[in-house]
Amino acid sequence: MNHQFHPSVLREYDVRGTVGTMLGAEDAYALGRSFATRVLRDGRRCIAVGYDGRLSSPMLEEALVAGLCASGADVCRIGLGPTPMLYFATASLPQVQDGIQITGSHNPPDQNGFKMVFRGGPFFGPDILDLGRLAAQGGWVQGDGTAERINVMDAYVERLLLGLDGIAPDAVEALAVGWDTGNGAAGPVVERIVTRLRGRHVLLHTSVDGTFPAHHPDPSVDANLADLRSAVAQGRLDFGLAFDGDGDRLGVVDAQGRALAGDQLLMLLAEDVLKRHAGAAVIADIKTSEALFERVRALGGSPLMWKAGHSHIKSKMKETGALLGGEVTGHVFLADDYYGFDDALYAAVRVIAATVRLQRSVADLLDAMPIMVNTPELRFAVDDACKFGVIDAVRARLVGQGASLVAIDGVRVTTPDGWWLLRASNTEAMLTARAEGASAEGLSRLLAALDAQLAACGIRR
Repeated sequence: MNHQFHPSVLREYDVRGTVGTMLGAEDAYALGRSFATRVLRDGRRCIAVGYDGRLSSPMLEEALVAGLCASGADVCRIGLGPTPMLYFATASLPQVQDGIQITGSHNPPDQNGFKMVFRGGPFFGPDILDLGRLAAQGGWVQGDGTAERINVMDAYVERLLLGLDGIAPDAVEALAVGWDTGNGAAGPVVERIVTRLRGRHVLLHTSVDGTFPAHHPDPSVDANLADLRSAVAQGRLDFGLAFDGDGDRLGVVDAQGRALAGDQLLMLLAEDVLKRHAGAAVIADIKTSEALFERVRALGGSPLMWKAGHSHIKSKMKETGALLGGEVTGHVFLADDYYGFDDALYAAVRVIAATVRLQRSVADLLDAMPIMVNTPELRFAVDDACKFGVIDAVRARLVGQGASLVAIDGVRVTTPDGWWLLRASNTEAMLTARAEGASAEGLSRLLAALDAQLAACGIRR
């Protein structure tokens, strides 16, 4: 037996595609056979499996479990829940170090995919391609594994609430908070969290529905925060929390309805972490505002810029011992008294704790941050076959010009006006760009410099 995956579904950080055309039950089964083969050859056999609320997720979960068992793995089926709950299972269950979450994350409803944990860490890049090679060769081990349904949600909720350790219950009682899970997989966990919290809590769209009838669950898109903004304004709430479809991205809206950018959220949490852990390392991706790195230094921390992508950040967190990490997309990684994986639910609890410990509202903390004159992430289509070649050509030109640049992931160029970034997406046929200037005029000059580099490659933004 062997299996050929659609060439576009094996991505840098996960396996993902449109269900029915690129991804189906046979792919889930083959993925299970290949992943279990890797785990068993590495000397283990227990694998946790969870799934999100998409309509196709139960079907894919059934096929995945069948494939895992056919290669001899023993499967712990943790059921419907957010991706961080799967990460929690691999970190807390004594017999489990490996796992797979079926999830389409923040993608459209007709898409789905798989995120994997191997030996307690992220599984990405060449390892994902190796699963495709194993499937194509039919190089699977054979076995007769077992499958058992287990409940980890109760233990997960208890662990999340430890993020409020040391916080007086009366202090939380004074807060009013909105929670919008966008009909995604985080809903049931949020419902359980708020029953344990004092204060006033307004819940939006917590019923799981894979058609996402209220709005698409991606808090990095401003339009998706409209319901939360309205709830904050009408209820006179202190702030609102929004989650993506699988609960690993967090959005925050303050009492005035202003959305915090991902780097601003990281600044807020950095102030709390560094107040209690002087000198700690904080990692942020290459798309992050320079204001974050400057703020971490001012707070006595050690900032580190790294590659974009949740798997890259998690790996760097382990390598360096950093206590906090984040991306502009809203992934937050806390390791001061947590596991270091991206968990929007735990980050939400820690936002509550930070406002109490710092004795400042989210709005006050945002007001104290520098005004950033920057663009959102700019994305434009470029053929997969040439996107990395474009980056190589731009980098070579800039080096020849003596530019000041960071080249760990694309090119980030610093000038007296600020900085601009150009990188190739690891998951799509796209180039992405961002720029930040000291002024609007400086930002215009930075974008002109970016456009000139693209034009030299025959590309228009």
